[in-house]
Amino acid sequence: MTDGYHLMQRVNVVLLVLNGLGAFGYVARASLSWAIPEEQGLIPITGQPYIWFVAVVPVLAVFFPLNLIWGVLILRYRQWRTVLFWSVAAVIWLGVIAIDFAHH
Repeated sequence: MTDGYHLMQRVNVVLLVLNGLGAFGYVARASLSWAIPEEQGLIPITGQPYIWFVAVVPVLAVFFPLNLIWGVLILRYRQWRTVLFWSVAAVIWLGVIAIDFAHH
């Protein structure tokens, strides 16, 4: 194995860990606008979508382009083994978004 291969593997692991941390940050920030179960359906709070938007947009603004660039680089350099790392990151984000929308 070459040094370039090992470097790429380290970069992929770092990106995957960063995505995990970003997903945790997304849930933490999105939970600010989650409905309280006891108050579900009683009084709609019109500001909730704005709170959600302001809270999660910075996280998404960092990780969406980062993951898009990561995916493009995988395709450009045909690093097919690293697709697994990118796919795991995508599954993490889909799960986190599903968790978020389940609480609204």
